[in-house]
Amino acid sequence: MENKKENNRQTETKEEKVITLSESDYLKLKEDSEKAKEYWDRLLRLQAEFENTRKRWEKEKQEFIRFANEGVILELLNILDELERAVELAQTQHQDFSAFLKGMELILAHLYELLKEYGVKPIEAVGKAFDPHYHEAMMQVENKDVPENTVLEEFQKGYLLNERVIRTAKVKVSRRPND
Repeated sequence: MENKKENNRQTETKEEKVITLSESDYLKLKEDSEKAKEYWDRLLRLQAEFENTRKRWEKEKQEFIRFANEGVILELLNILDELERAVELAQTQHQDFSAFLKGMELILAHLYELLKEYGVKPIEAVGKAFDPHYHEAMMQVENKDVPENTVLEEFQKGYLLNERVIRTAKVKVSRRPND
């Protein structure tokens, strides 16, 4: 008996129901169906276009990252040329050390100017209060002549890039003597 009921249920669900509509309702449903199909096609095209745009942006971003430093590199190549000429001159004319030194100072000034143009500036350290955001203490020495935690010596310069620390200054810091 249960199997018969189950079969009847399956038969009922498989049978297609016929619904009577007015012609205007039928035309409205047909129009809505065509609009839905049109919107679906448009959605699929927009999704594909969005995905293509995303891929193109990703590719452009990768290209930008690969060549972002091109301007800086070109400037550095000019400084490299100047250094090579200075070394070549020093190797061929050993006696004029002051001219060699003057050339090196000019090259160094050119390099500092380039860094400044790109927003790089040195961190002031000697004589300043130790600040772990800007300084890295390499050693401490007792010194009663200056306040505690004063930077006494700079072992390596620190630099800011557009006001953000890109390298801390490595320094020697004072501490109070143990009395």
